[in-house]
Amino acid sequence: MSHQPTASLLNLPAELSQALALQRAQLDFSLPEAQERQLQQLLAASPLLGRCLKLQPHILAGLLSGEPGFHAPDLSQPHTEPQAMAALRRYRNASLCQILADDMLRAQQISTALTRVSALADELINLAYQWAWQELAPQWGQPLDSSGQVMPLLILGMGKLGGGELNFSSDIDLIFVYPHNGDTSGGRRSTENQQFYTKLGQKIILLLNQVTADGFVYRVDMRLRPFGDSGPLVLSFAAFEDYYQAQGRDWERYAMLKARILNPVAPYAVELQAMLKPFVYRRYIDYSAIESLRRMKQLIEQENRRRNRVDNIKLGAGGIREVEFIIQTLQLIRGGRIPAIQQQSIFAAMQALLQEGLLDPEAEQILYHDYLWLRRVEHHLQGMDDQQTQTLPADALSQQRLVLALQASDWPTLQQQIDTAMQRIHQQFRLVIAQEDQMEPQELLLGRMLWDSDQSATELAEHLDWLTPADAELLMQHLQQFKADSQKRQVGPRGRELLAKLLPSLLHGVEQEQAGPIVLERVLGVLRQIVSRTAYLELLFENPPALQQLIKLCGRSGWLAEHLARYPMLLDELIDPELLYQVATVADYRDRLRQQMLRVPQDDLELVMEALRQYKQAQTLRIAAADITGILPLMKVSDHLTWLAEALMDTVVELAWQQMADKYGYPAGLDAHSSKGFAVIAYGKLGGLELGYGSDLDLVFLHQCDSLAPTSGARGIDSRQFYLKLVQRILHLCTTRTTSGLLYEVDTRLRPSGNAGLLTVHVDTYGEYLRQDAWTWEHQALARTRLIYGDAAIASRFEQIRAEILAKPRDLEALRGEVRDMRQKLREHHGVASTEVKHKAGGIVDLEFISQFLVLGYGALYPALYQYSDNIRILDAAAACGLMSPAQAQQLQQAYQQLRSSSHRQTLAPAEVAVEDLSGAEQQVRDAWQQFMLSV
Repeated sequence: MSHQPTASLLNLPAELSQALALQRAQLDFSLPEAQERQLQQLLAASPLLGRCLKLQPHILAGLLSGEPGFHAPDLSQPHTEPQAMAALRRYRNASLCQILADDMLRAQQISTALTRVSALADELINLAYQWAWQELAPQWGQPLDSSGQVMPLLILGMGKLGGGELNFSSDIDLIFVYPHNGDTSGGRRSTENQQFYTKLGQKIILLLNQVTADGFVYRVDMRLRPFGDSGPLVLSFAAFEDYYQAQGRDWERYAMLKARILNPVAPYAVELQAMLKPFVYRRYIDYSAIESLRRMKQLIEQENRRRNRVDNIKLGAGGIREVEFIIQTLQLIRGGRIPAIQQQSIFAAMQALLQEGLLDPEAEQILYHDYLWLRRVEHHLQGMDDQQTQTLPADALSQQRLVLALQASDWPTLQQQIDTAMQRIHQQFRLVIAQEDQMEPQELLLGRMLWDSDQSATELAEHLDWLTPADAELLMQHLQQFKADSQKRQVGPRGRELLAKLLPSLLHGVEQEQAGPIVLERVLGVLRQIVSRTAYLELLFENPPALQQLIKLCGRSGWLAEHLARYPMLLDELIDPELLYQVATVADYRDRLRQQMLRVPQDDLELVMEALRQYKQAQTLRIAAADITGILPLMKVSDHLTWLAEALMDTVVELAWQQMADKYGYPAGLDAHSSKGFAVIAYGKLGGLELGYGSDLDLVFLHQCDSLAPTSGARGIDSRQFYLKLVQRILHLCTTRTTSGLLYEVDTRLRPSGNAGLLTVHVDTYGEYLRQDAWTWEHQALARTRLIYGDAAIASRFEQIRAEILAKPRDLEALRGEVRDMRQKLREHHGVASTEVKHKAGGIVDLEFISQFLVLGYGALYPALYQYSDNIRILDAAAACGLMSPAQAQQLQQAYQQLRSSSHRQTLAPAEVAVEDLSGAEQQVRDAWQQFMLSV
């Protein structure tokens, strides 16, 4: 309902005044002038308040007087689910509006506001918990302990919720834990405790998270729980403790430091807190926390560079998160020895650190006041429109609203206040995390002279005594060309200053490595890509180990140099050589990926794809670094590239599934906790555990859906159509080109009927095709297959089909002829005279065809031949079955490794190429070809 326009009583900029008039016209209130002025002040600062007042006009009196006229809903009385949802949302919105009004009209302290926002969250979560329990108990009964007492589901609030300093509009990170396993009792039916608590957790999330006409209560994020999205929604105390003792990571220690039980029920709450304490706080002085923080600092700076975060008051340099890291690091280092500093609240922790002499009084004052100031800015930034943002607005209207809410004189003044506070915080942050020492100036004299001099390349080359005259002159030509190119680019004063500092260090590093012009050219190729991005030049200058690693890696591999030039974000990986060359395990690839994805909003598809690609590029760089330095032998390199691909595909499938389920619901008969009835089959190099750098993925997708019924969502589609759309989304996630490139090229042509066939088929249809319609070459390809994603039922069915096809009796002569014909077609396709290690006579493909022939020809007699999909173990099996001597199998394995190693080195392109004699290896393969493929 609208009414006659009310004149503005505030002296506002024109744009804000117009916006206020529109908002005020939507509200039918007639007020005395003093109250009208208050209302206009609220509406001008926050459109959210206008929306809430339109829906709940009865709260106005409380907003203006400071005495709320509403109460928390009594959900102990019968409520339907929609009624409970509506009551929670209206109470949440009214309460947040009251907090905002008290901020602006009654000068409420920001520390009080944060406490109230957190207390409101506690109250709402507990109301949802109590209602959900009441809903489930009559049907399922209740979990009881040995003395017949009800056992609660304990809800851990993480992050700022745990610390009692929640943002105005924030996600809430929760973890659900229950005391013991067992069965429920007292209901119409009984179920396992874990099932009851899972249903309870799901209902709590639904009550809080679902968007209705009244909005939402909180966006609920459960990804901090053990094993993340792939783990159970609820864990028993025993499983919880086992996880953190055996698998807890450093970042999880940081997360648990602020964990708080939101519904503390004795004696279970005390037991859970005692269980977590030894994981978070070590009994000794734990300086490893400094190293963990250093890595996390690098991560923050890396994210800031990648996303160009200049106006982010949380994540930018000197932002809210830097204060949190400073305090948490000091807590983790000494918290095990000094219980007084074991605080969840950042304010209580600061005070305790000051009293214990662990934080300088001046530093404490800076951190305390500047942190509160940034939190106040954040509070009003989010209070404008109930948006979870920490980025300062770029549009004039939002800037004017923020100026009004914070009672600043104008936007430039406000921005200057924010910048000054962030600079002070960042200075304290750098004091805690000291930078590496810089090189001694005398070491840089030669480099500085070479960079600054106007002499000719020929004259300057005389100073490079570790090179031949020709190489020295070529190196100087590269340097001078780079300098000339840089002067034409828009580098800016800061960029020129950094180049002047960085290039002498680079030339000193080249001298230390005794490197030549090829290496410098490669390094300069990387610098050309970042010369206008001062953050990366700064990274290399401030981190001498990173520059040293760049020189070393460019010397060992032209492929890596191009990779770094294409994706400069990878320079962050060079900062810590110990981490760079650290050999990962299978579990590490999945765990690191999980950590990276935790920082990405799952509903932002572009960011999700970027995060996946950046993770792949970073891990590939680490593998290549360990490869070229000899830490990883060739066979292990392929293993690591394969593990990485499997971890990424696992995550891609999970993401695609969730996106499709959110859009269409679940296929008939499935729900959020069912197995998916879906499998990804790897063929080719991924199937054979022989992945190389830049390899495509040959994949076939299978499902086990027998129903044509629609999916369970509001926009239901045919359940089989769901799987087709799922595969299309998987391919989109993998093959869309973003600023960080592709994730993988995916080739699906090995599916039944190739490009003419459906992208995904029923597993039984797949089996039928292989039995009746497949060509021999498709059976050859099957020898190199593995299931890389899928539940036990579909995995078992695939293995049955694979074994059945590969164990099929075949006429050896007919098979030999068909395999030879296919090999000849490949020769003609790649050129009969090809000199490539892969395709030439006696090359890699010949040996692969021999292995495949042995599997198809003798699999009926010797099942061990198709037990594994890689060539090395197929040759082992061939020797064990008596098809060749152990000596010949070993010679062929060595030949295969030598040929692959040579192909691999050519891909990496080292600066110094050693000529390799492959004639012996090729002859071994040719002899085996003659023996198995030509002899009758």
